[in-house]
Amino acid sequence: MPSNQAAPSNEAENSRVPDASATSQSPTKKGPTRSILLTLLLIAIGAGGWWLYRYQTNGKYVQSTDDAYVQADAVTISPKISGYVEEVLVKDNQDVSPGQPLVRIDARDYRAQVAQASASIDVARANAEAARSQIREQDAAIAQARAQLMSAQAQAEFAASEVRRYAPLVQTGAEPSEQLAAKTNLDKQAASQLAAQRASVSAAERRVSSISAQVKQAEAQAESAHAQRDAAKVNADAANIIASVGGRVGDRTVRVGQFVQAGTRLMSVVPLDKLYITANFKETQIGHMRAGQTVNIRIDALPGLKLQGHVESMAPGTGAQFSLIPPQNATGNFTKIVQRVPVRIALDVDEQVRKVLVPGLSSVVAVNTMADAKAGQ
Repeated sequence: MPSNQAAPSNEAENSRVPDASATSQSPTKKGPTRSILLTLLLIAIGAGGWWLYRYQTNGKYVQSTDDAYVQADAVTISPKISGYVEEVLVKDNQDVSPGQPLVRIDARDYRAQVAQASASIDVARANAEAARSQIREQDAAIAQARAQLMSAQAQAEFAASEVRRYAPLVQTGAEPSEQLAAKTNLDKQAASQLAAQRASVSAAERRVSSISAQVKQAEAQAESAHAQRDAAKVNADAANIIASVGGRVGDRTVRVGQFVQAGTRLMSVVPLDKLYITANFKETQIGHMRAGQTVNIRIDALPGLKLQGHVESMAPGTGAQFSLIPPQNATGNFTKIVQRVPVRIALDVDEQVRKVLVPGLSSVVAVNTMADAKAGQ
């Protein structure tokens, strides 16, 4: 019997002994996993170190923003005069060169004004010439009046000498007193004639001054008419609207037969060869930003294409300062908001790239400020 009871005990002990094959892992399976984890750890450490090195040497000096857009100084085409549109010489999205005709307005009214002003000039010039002829006639009248004055003066002198000669004779009784009275009367008449001729000469000379004033008035009227004609010519020439800059026609709203007022927007000409980027950087990013720094540019419409540019200038104030209603932070509750400063960036690209760029495209720019940042340390 004892031998029969010992058997179950051995079986129980055997059942409690773990299987070596179940608890132990094969070295061939454990080694590759450890190697892979170690390799990944080393790669992560290397990548982190490389990123840290790049950030410390260059990355922290690069200021980037996606609040940037391609822009151009578009020119609004507007007429100087009012009138009916006679001809539209360009189409939508057409490339134009400086001085190229764009729109022609009916200028018959303004050409009539030119003719009317020219006629006024001729009338004023004729009046001036007539006045000059009167001056020449008056010069002859003055010469005649002066000759008569000299004759009257001679008569007066002769009459006075006769009175002086007869006065002693009358006192001595050699001549009757009636003779002296007659001589005295002649002397008075001669003196009166002399005064009348002097007055006539003076009046004739003043008449010249009056006629000269008429000449000046006619000349002034001619100058006024000349100015009116020049203004009418300017208006007549303004009927032909030309492009002041080269570029591409956009936003064309003018049509043939339309009546346009002076200053009405007809179209815009966008100079695509003078595109630039306006990037709105945070105020915390512009501390070391200066004109001339290089800029890396990515255009959303051209994925995969990296462009180059440089900082051209910075705005003299934040965007909020140039808004229609600038903020007044001195009133009410205050919440600090990071402001943005517009920065103008010039595009250093070739003509082929400029052909595919248009104003309004979104972009991402990155400015390298390392040189100026290190110089300021």
